[in-house]
Amino acid sequence: MTLTEMAFTGDFQGAAEADRRAVETVGEALAGSDRPLVIASGTLALAVGRTATERDGHGPDPALPAWGVGPATRQATAELVLSLASRGVRSTVLRLPPTVHGDGDTGFVATLVGIARDKGVSGYIGDGSNRWPAVHRLDAAHLFRLAVEQAPAGSTLHAVADEGVAVRDIAAVVGRHLGVPVVAVAPEDAAGHFTWLAQFLAADSPASSALTRELLGWKPTQAGLIDDLDQGHYFRTPAA
Repeated sequence: MTLTEMAFTGDFQGAAEADRRAVETVGEALAGSDRPLVIASGTLALAVGRTATERDGHGPDPALPAWGVGPATRQATAELVLSLASRGVRSTVLRLPPTVHGDGDTGFVATLVGIARDKGVSGYIGDGSNRWPAVHRLDAAHLFRLAVEQAPAGSTLHAVADEGVAVRDIAAVVGRHLGVPVVAVAPEDAAGHFTWLAQFLAADSPASSALTRELLGWKPTQAGLIDDLDQGHYFRTPAA
């Protein structure tokens, strides 16, 4: 079973622990080499009530919601990677937003489209004003390359193009393309409607990449999330 399959079938902790072991092994092998080590992490829930930056998420914050043992292990692994800078590893943590979109995406947005198709309505939670940051997969890939080639040891990077897209705006595009009503789902009904996606969909988690752009000269050039949705590839009829 892959790490992704472990996470999405409920064994997030198992996936996080496997990540940790991999980082420990690779970090030990690279010690003293000044060679790059770049891992993917996430921007979700780095800050409360404001736009998160690359400086956030490097210590416990009692104001943040409790996401469980798995996410805590993942954060500790990211900090381990950064600490390898002191051992001669050019280590970088590259945080991805919850939506890394583009043709072929099977993640959160594709899941949201699938739920809307199955339920016959395109939903959002509450008033839908909560925001998701996003990046096109090609822009994210470009930043990974820059990180490997140029990022200083101990860097934290944000692969964020759209700082925060309101979830109700995402739902509106989905509803328009599928020809289904766009509806608000009460918070108490969200788990029943969205299943595992509900906790993520409810998060208000805008994030900035200003420091990353300044450090590496990264500039997203691909379509933003709403424009990408309007290209239609998320709404192709699934193969029988």
